[in-house]
Amino acid sequence: MPARLILNADDFGLTPGVNRAIAELHQAGVLTSATLMASGAAFDDAVAIAHANPTLGIGCHIVLTDGDPVSPPESIPSLLGQNRRSLRPKLLDFVRDLLLGRISELDIEREATAQIRKLQHAGIAVTHIDTHKHTHMFPQVTRPLLRVAETLGIRAIRHPFEARWSWSLGHGGVSRRIQMKILDELRRPFKTQPQILSDAVRTPTGSIGISATGDLNQQTLAEIMAKLPEGTWELVCHPGYNDADLDGISTRLRSHRKTEYDALLAAVPEILSHPNAPALIHYGDL
Repeated sequence: MPARLILNADDFGLTPGVNRAIAELHQAGVLTSATLMASGAAFDDAVAIAHANPTLGIGCHIVLTDGDPVSPPESIPSLLGQNRRSLRPKLLDFVRDLLLGRISELDIEREATAQIRKLQHAGIAVTHIDTHKHTHMFPQVTRPLLRVAETLGIRAIRHPFEARWSWSLGHGGVSRRIQMKILDELRRPFKTQPQILSDAVRTPTGSIGISATGDLNQQTLAEIMAKLPEGTWELVCHPGYNDADLDGISTRLRSHRKTEYDALLAAVPEILSHPNAPALIHYGDL
């Protein structure tokens, strides 16, 4: 049985250049899904593109660090950084405070609800949720997000752990692969959440391409796709145009966004031409 593959671009709504790249890739048949940032600077532009491309699955890219909240800041105090207006800018600070019990699951629920509802109120049929910087690897984030998903009728969530066969291919930096190994200890708590076990909120077999973030060129993508086994997989990618708008955004992914754009255009049609090629789907097809 052929594999099923979700080709998902994160950071929809970040800049007009990211949005334009996502629209072009979907129209070229090499991108099936995107996750929209409710607080992104180009949110309205992304919504317009989503409505103009109804076959593009749209999820909510929930931002709990390195961004601005949608909720009134005073309603989510434990999520705020030192300025008491924005979310913590650094992932490590968020993880430290999460593990020390300084971040309230109720605040996570409140902010995730606000972000998803912003998409829904804009007429987006939200197919799934995932998180900026994969913060829902941690049970303290997974639990409230799954409760929100059930309440708001969201039927799917990203599997935040890269498949072991994918990160063992050796793409990306050594330190990133070491991180993936350490964080893999959290895989079982994610898979044993009651909503996941009961299929109330569905998730793919696993994700691919996470360890290759920043190194996802045509050759790397072709190598990953060539190893794709049976199951339902999500390729996590970050295509876009490296333009003046991106220069004004805090992101570690700049010039590489265009590299990923080019890789998708080159590698996906090639793999789809092979016998027993994967079936391309989005999260709404789960």
